[in-house]
Amino acid sequence: MSMTGSKIGVLGGTFDPIHLGHLIVAEYIREKLDFSEVLFIPAGRPWLKLKEEKQVTLAEHRLAMVRLAVASNPQFKVSTMEIDRPGPSYSIDTVLELRAKLEAEIYFIAGPDALAKLPRWKDPERLLKACHVVGIGRPGHSKTNLRKLEASLHGVSQHIMLMDVPQIDISSTDIRKRVAQGLSIRYLVPEAVEKYIAEHRLYMSP
Repeated sequence: MSMTGSKIGVLGGTFDPIHLGHLIVAEYIREKLDFSEVLFIPAGRPWLKLKEEKQVTLAEHRLAMVRLAVASNPQFKVSTMEIDRPGPSYSIDTVLELRAKLEAEIYFIAGPDALAKLPRWKDPERLLKACHVVGIGRPGHSKTNLRKLEASLHGVSQHIMLMDVPQIDISSTDIRKRVAQGLSIRYLVPEAVEKYIAEHRLYMSP
C-alpha cells in the first residue's frame, strides 16, 4: 500500500457526516507535512460517544459518505478497519494495526476536543510512542493546552506537534441540525454527500 520511508496521515472520526472542513484540513496537512496519502478511518463504535450516550448514524452510511467525499483525490484513501473490528473503536488498536501492515511513519491527526480527552483514551502513553500526533486548531475551541495535558500524561508535549490550519467553521453537529430543520447544507458538504443524505433521509426529524 505504501513505500518504505513514506509518511501517512491518519484522520479518524465519526464523520457523521464528513464535511468540507475535514477535506480542506486533511489536504492542507498532507501538503505541509508531505504525506504520501491521508487515510480516512470512520469509527465503528466510537466508545467515548457511546459512553456519553450520543446517537451515532449507522456505520454503513457514514462509510459511504466518506467514500463519496474523497473519491476525487488520489492521495485520500479510506479504511474500514475500525468498522470491521468487533467491539468499541480504540485509536491505539488502529495505530498498532497500521504499523504492522505499513512500512511508513504514521501521523495521527486530532482536533483540540479530541486531544483534551487524550488522558481518557485507551493506553494514551503507548499511542504517543507508536505514532506522531498532529494537533490541529478548530474555530470556537481554545488551543490545545499542552501544559494541562502534561499534568495527566508526563512527556506528552514531546510527542504532539501543534499545527495552525485554515479555520473552517463547519461542524457535523450543525449540519445534522440544519437537515433536521429543512435548511440547506450546500457548500458545507461535497455535492455527492448532500445527495446521499437526501436520498437516504439521514438526520431528518422523526
